[in-house]
Amino acid sequence: MTYNAQRAVQLLRLGSGLQDAQFREGQEDAIRHIVEGRGRLLVVQKTGWGKSFVYFIATKLLRQEGHGPALLISPLLALMRNQIAAAERMGVTAETINSDNQNEWASVEAKIQRNEVDVLLISPERLANERFRTEVLASIADRIALLVIDEAHCISDWGHDFRPHYRLIERIAATLPANLRLLATTATANNRVIDDLKVVLGPDLGVSRGDLNRPSLKLQTIRLPSQAERLAWLAAQVPALPGHGVIYTLTVRDAILVADWLRSCGLSVESYTGKTGDRRPELEQALLDNRVKALVATTALGMGFDKPDMAFVIHYQAPGSVVAYYQQVGRAGRALDAAYGVLLSGEEETDITNYFIRTAFPTRAEVEQVLNALRAVREGLSLPELQVHVNLSHGRIETTVALLSLESPAPIVKQGPKWRLTVASLKEEFWARAERLTALRLEEQQQMQDYVQLASGHMEFLIRALDGDPGTIRPPALPLLPTATDTLLVQEAVAFLRRTSLPIEPRVKWPAGGLAQFEVKGSIPAHLRAQPGKALCIWGDAGWGGLVRRGKYHDGCFTDQLVDACKAMVRQWDPQPAAAWVTCIPSRRHPDLVPDFARRLASALGLPFHAVLEKTDDRPEQKEMANSAQQARNVDGALAVTVQPLPAGPVLLVDDMVDSRWTLTIAAWLLRSRMSGEVWPLALAFSGQDR
Repeated sequence: MTYNAQRAVQLLRLGSGLQDAQFREGQEDAIRHIVEGRGRLLVVQKTGWGKSFVYFIATKLLRQEGHGPALLISPLLALMRNQIAAAERMGVTAETINSDNQNEWASVEAKIQRNEVDVLLISPERLANERFRTEVLASIADRIALLVIDEAHCISDWGHDFRPHYRLIERIAATLPANLRLLATTATANNRVIDDLKVVLGPDLGVSRGDLNRPSLKLQTIRLPSQAERLAWLAAQVPALPGHGVIYTLTVRDAILVADWLRSCGLSVESYTGKTGDRRPELEQALLDNRVKALVATTALGMGFDKPDMAFVIHYQAPGSVVAYYQQVGRAGRALDAAYGVLLSGEEETDITNYFIRTAFPTRAEVEQVLNALRAVREGLSLPELQVHVNLSHGRIETTVALLSLESPAPIVKQGPKWRLTVASLKEEFWARAERLTALRLEEQQQMQDYVQLASGHMEFLIRALDGDPGTIRPPALPLLPTATDTLLVQEAVAFLRRTSLPIEPRVKWPAGGLAQFEVKGSIPAHLRAQPGKALCIWGDAGWGGLVRRGKYHDGCFTDQLVDACKAMVRQWDPQPAAAWVTCIPSRRHPDLVPDFARRLASALGLPFHAVLEKTDDRPEQKEMANSAQQARNVDGALAVTVQPLPAGPVLLVDDMVDSRWTLTIAAWLLRSRMSGEVWPLALAFSGQDR
């Protein structure tokens, strides 16, 4: 097919909304390569270069010559609103089929059959859906003119954003006609990833690789070990920064905490995480319109979000790899002469990234638990049923079955809602791949810590880590930001961290299958439930978390500071009707720890303390139980009320740690069943297992 250069420029100007827009270096060459059918192409270009213009313009040119639709596989469907809007301005009809738009599937599928769709966007996970493969993909497979694989580094075992379902693309690519147009795009592929992609997508894969230097970025690293120091630094520096930006955190919890702190300091900020839900488009637009100073975000605001005039990207903790950092910090300064990229490094970051590395793949023992459970039940087990049979968390079970099902041949398969064994066995190659990727991520983590220690040469370090040529780097003439923190602000941050408390939501249903020894199942009657409770902190976190950990495992006693903090929390909470007495969860391993604390708290509140519950036998610690069903059964029959009648009035039920809430739920049910008043749970700390 002949490439129409004039029409391509016209489409660029329509899509960008700029009447004098010109192609960036490499863009037009890539479009021409695709349109003229010169072979499969990998485009490696930095964020903001305009990779989406390449595939949308190529698609439009192909469609105008009578070719079939393009299929675009991307992990970013929820973040491609800007790109799709640009495509629509070019007259490209883009539709998506994903788990969030099921009510639109029939309409989209009808448009596909009528050849009214130019680009069909799907996530890689959609390729695992049997209905999609047989009813949608099969019907257009012979008409697809272009296959686009966005964020192609995810295909590679070496990719920093490894997405298991991208492995399905490897199988699809192997069966594609040699002359099918294929475009793979990414911003963060080093030599190892490119070599992997050549194996998967074909040895004749062409590579268009651009300059990695971001000349507008002023990069800086600042080591501030405590969260209070980093909160104080943000409170002092963010208001003084010009423009608007993003503050990245490693966890959802920290995104919410940092946003709450900055709002308490008078800044207009919002948190943006995977749990933000339907508000994501609204918050993205607020940042695009400069109606918020910053979004405090996890990687949920990552690949695919484009604000050309973003003036700063600040990291609250160091991410796990240089390639992840390069991609995130590269969101700043795309259309500005100068922008800040500041990394604040804290003492907790390696614990967090170690957790992510450790949990990326299942262990041999975890795989064996799942396979043994499926061997024992020939008709198969659903995910909730697997939780009853194996002592693994829901997330660990989900990861294990997903990865096993993507092997070829797969040892398990999903039929309806249930997972079943196949005749295939798990190959040793699975473990070799897991070990290789784990080792790489540990290397990347250390490389990121080396970056943290730099006093200068930050951009050169990043480019070399990505196997690029740093050439001559001239950072913008921005002054370095202060590295010291204000003592008074640090004290205010500590006070803020210690003012926070977390809700303990009451459970309203017994676990699937009920509890055999207590002979209960289904819904928990409203009059036998716990009331909403409070936890002082997260285990080990900034604020009170460190004191709770020290008290439990070092001192063997919780400090009076924690008594005073819980007293203040109860006064602020003011549950109604107010507690008339205090009791606590008993323990055989630490028989005096919680009762001693509960007695002192009762005294501080001016309430009587009564030990009315006992442990009837020894059970494993709840922290050894990995999911809710296991934790519920671990308490089944293990608690009893020893005093009758119970003291009159509502009761404050005290424990040191709360995780699944089953211990508090069962204790409250026992107390209410024996005619206690309302039960108000209070815990010193949440376990902090949810990263």
